[in-house]
Amino acid sequence: MAHMLVLGMGYTASRMAKRLRSGGWQVTGVRRSADADVLAFDDERAVCAAIASATHILSSVPPEGDADPVLTRYGAAIAAAPALWTGYLSSTGVYGDAAGAWVDEASPIGLGRRTARAAADADWGALRAEMRRFRLPGIYGPGRSALDRVREGKAHRIALAGQLFSRAHVDDIVAGVIASIRAGPPGVYNLADDLPCAQNDVIEAACDLLGRPWPPLQTVEEAALSPMARGFYAENRRVANGRAKRLLGWSPRYPTYREGLRACL
Repeated sequence: MAHMLVLGMGYTASRMAKRLRSGGWQVTGVRRSADADVLAFDDERAVCAAIASATHILSSVPPEGDADPVLTRYGAAIAAAPALWTGYLSSTGVYGDAAGAWVDEASPIGLGRRTARAAADADWGALRAEMRRFRLPGIYGPGRSALDRVREGKAHRIALAGQLFSRAHVDDIVAGVIASIRAGPPGVYNLADDLPCAQNDVIEAACDLLGRPWPPLQTVEEAALSPMARGFYAENRRVANGRAKRLLGWSPRYPTYREGLRACL
């Protein structure tokens, strides 16, 4: 039986684990604290045993500070594991600000605010010959979309002309990762939708779907955004997804935010 070990059971990885289990996979999860179905990250004996027995290994754990905790503690075990497939969920934030230009997998990384993420991305790529790295843009889906921010009164429209972002529905990311298990060479894949656009467009569409008025346009300062959100608006890029389409036979089920938001609704 195929056995996937998932280090870091966050939003995307948990959804993937559910999909794999429904397809007959054995899935072992790892997170900070254990429960009936998940190992504790600090339970080194159990985690190393799972690394040694898994046919597939995926890490979705982001760096903490300047270090990747999975590589620090389990990198050597993963490098020596007999797994057939290994993967890492990275971020398109590794590309930094492209001033609205397109970026693809050959674009330079490490030039933006996420230098630790870029370093982890590179270190995972060097760990094993068959490593797949998935660079993900803004992730949304059920329970975590512009619809939820509108409902909670937390949606903003920011007055930044020409500001463009890419995003992806969580189920399209899951489908892309699973596609790489079935086909395609190792390497880097951007898993993004087909329509980079302003975040304001997404907020307006969510308001329209819910029958709510659009929030007023504000400056970044007036919106009193968190440091993380300010960093989001400090970068501007379009993410190309052609490599995943060509080599994995993947195509997003939700090619734009319009289809994705309607599915979330």
